[in-house]
Amino acid sequence: MATDGKYGGNTEGRDAKGHFSSGNPGKPLGTRHKATLAALALLSGEAEGLTRKVVEMALAGDVTALRLCLERLVPPSREALVSLDLPPLETKADAGHVLSFLLRAASRGEVTPGEAEKLARLVSEHHKAVQLTEIEERLRRLEEALAVAPGP
Repeated sequence: MATDGKYGGNTEGRDAKGHFSSGNPGKPLGTRHKATLAALALLSGEAEGLTRKVVEMALAGDVTALRLCLERLVPPSREALVSLDLPPLETKADAGHVLSFLLRAASRGEVTPGEAEKLARLVSEHHKAVQLTEIEERLRRLEEALAVAPGP
């Protein structure tokens, strides 16, 4: 029996990712259950009538129908807008100031830690872009200097 502490001691029958492989590949991705297919067949061609009925029920005061309609009209927001007056972010040195600002904002509860983390990732990407631009400029100047310099 093969052992490895990572998988509780027994690695027999596991693939490289540590999953058991039974030889049964399962259903192909996208395959629908028979009950789902039967329900879709029953509802086929009825979408307009059912939608009209739910709207009528909502307008008549049915709270469940109203919630269903509103959920379809105005889906829940996945992210909240964040409004912060960030310090300028133009040079590599500015990135540290902005990250410090975000840390203070999160510690004061002005933004959630998750929001601060997402903003910090944007700052990091900006920092990388500025670095790349600076490296490309330095390389261009070096190539120009080498092209002008007389050869041996």
